[in-house]
Amino acid sequence: MNLIVMKFGGSSVADNNKLKIAAEKIISFLQEDTKVVVIVSAQGNTTDKLLEQAKELSMEPNKRELDMLLSTGEQISCSKLAILLNEMNHKATSMTGWQAGIVTDSNHTQAKIQDIYTNRIYDLLETNEVVVIAGFQGVDENQNITTLGRDGSDTTAVAICAALEQEECYIFTDTDGVYDKDPNKYKDAKIIKQISYDDMMILVQNGAKVLHDRCIKIAKKYDIKIIVTSPVATENKSIVCST
Repeated sequence: MNLIVMKFGGSSVADNNKLKIAAEKIISFLQEDTKVVVIVSAQGNTTDKLLEQAKELSMEPNKRELDMLLSTGEQISCSKLAILLNEMNHKATSMTGWQAGIVTDSNHTQAKIQDIYTNRIYDLLETNEVVVIAGFQGVDENQNITTLGRDGSDTTAVAICAALEQEECYIFTDTDGVYDKDPNKYKDAKIIKQISYDDMMILVQNGAKVLHDRCIKIAKKYDIKIIVTSPVATENKSIVCST
């Protein structure tokens, strides 16, 4: 099976125009006779808004209930993208984390993935559907919704990539790769065409918000190339890999 796993960050699905760009990028892969699994983040600053709303009710919201609330952002994104793809004549089905078989521990707001049961994903792919999965979330052994921590959709994407035994994962962001410093602040920022897992982890630990730290650890463990680029980029991209 020729399969691509890709993830769109919140800035890449922030509004209907950007959702259409994301859909067109997905369709470009489908036209190459490739099956596609898509993981999406919440739109724009949706998670921040939901967190603010929770703190209007409680300065320390119950973590289980907070996970229930925050997980809705990604569910909105994945359903909207699936609606759009179907409108554009490409069959698509959206799924929550638990529907996609993502099982985590019970550490609410910072859960770790323990297993992914891929049967339903494969069933949909066999019927030539685009599988659109809500990132950042899963379910524990007691069927409680959990979340993986901020930027956890990156981890969802790479973990699903590993579960599906794929060798590379596309991460689409608002920049066209990994830079040596913030390109939005520094005009002389330079793109890093290829970077090792360890060096990428150092960048993240020093404050770079390009990737979730746990997704890098999973990628290193399973030797998965992470391709970081923009949905509208024509050439620029960064590859996070073992060399």
